[in-house]
Amino acid sequence: MARIERKDLIIMVVAIVATIAAGLTHALGAPPPLSFALAAVSLATLAASIGISIDQLATRISPSVTGILQSALGNLPELFICIFALRAGLIGVVQTALIGSILANSLLVLGLAFFAGGIVNGRQKFSAEEPRAISIVIAVAAAALMIPSLAVQLHTPAAPHAGAISIACAIVLLGIFLASVVFSSRIRPEPEEMHEVSSSPWPMGLTLGVLIGASVASAFVSDWFVEALTPTIKLLNVSQAFTGLVIVALAGNAVENVVGVTMAIRNRTALSISLILNSSLQVSVALIPALVLLCLFIPGANLTLVFPPLLVIVIVLAAVVPMMAVSDGESNWLEGVALIGLYAIVAAAFWWG
Repeated sequence: MARIERKDLIIMVVAIVATIAAGLTHALGAPPPLSFALAAVSLATLAASIGISIDQLATRISPSVTGILQSALGNLPELFICIFALRAGLIGVVQTALIGSILANSLLVLGLAFFAGGIVNGRQKFSAEEPRAISIVIAVAAAALMIPSLAVQLHTPAAPHAGAISIACAIVLLGIFLASVVFSSRIRPEPEEMHEVSSSPWPMGLTLGVLIGASVASAFVSDWFVEALTPTIKLLNVSQAFTGLVIVALAGNAVENVVGVTMAIRNRTALSISLILNSSLQVSVALIPALVLLCLFIPGANLTLVFPPLLVIVIVLAAVVPMMAVSDGESNWLEGVALIGLYAIVAAAFWWG
């Protein structure tokens, strides 16, 4: 009989309870901040449940297929949030949430991992090959955002064709993403860097049931989350930019971020950095271009790669600074403090919009 580990069981129970509570508050017209908070908790734990079920599938399928599934399904809650927000006309929230997700992982969470791991274990060393490669790909994604944005801001002849440029960039980025999956699948991790696999794998029916159930629930909760978003912003007097950059971005990655920091504390630095940077990678070269292309088929939704200048600068910082931090294959707590500080400075700049 399958044995579900206690931590996984707690996450799934919280996901079920939070999803039911979010549905009830939505149906009964509860205060928007309450509905928003419950939906955020539900989305975070549903995303974690999807990750748990994919880890179970990893015991039966190849690493490369597992990587593709993690990339395709791991960001489903964020994908649904962005689609519903775009249909509601909240383009600013979507743009800042996408950049905020990259920023939170590459600066805040990586900084927390360096800080916590450094305090507990001292100077930590890791293989720089994969982190360096991921950082380069994220930098290319940042360039793909810069080019359409600069073309419009500088009023070049390409400015009227921002949509076409965005589609071209999106297709190229998805191609790079597929190449990154192949590259990562061919890296043979050291035994201590591998994911922990449950000693009692789940039956396939249970694994698929959790995966499908959490994915479907994410679609409904994302709709409730976005519906409560606008009145919550107005009630709390918080700007759309700050909401997307900080609140929405952190809500979509909360549990995943905790795992990355925990691995650093356990001195499994390579795994920690891989988890954190891969989250940024998936958003920058998979989720963003996928949304650009999906908007072609979703009535009322529109997203191009033309971002406000400050967001473009932020994504460049989120690509370049972590690349410098991981290039030497070592980390310490001071580097963590510096990364966290930079994130706080950027967040403060968006407080007013």
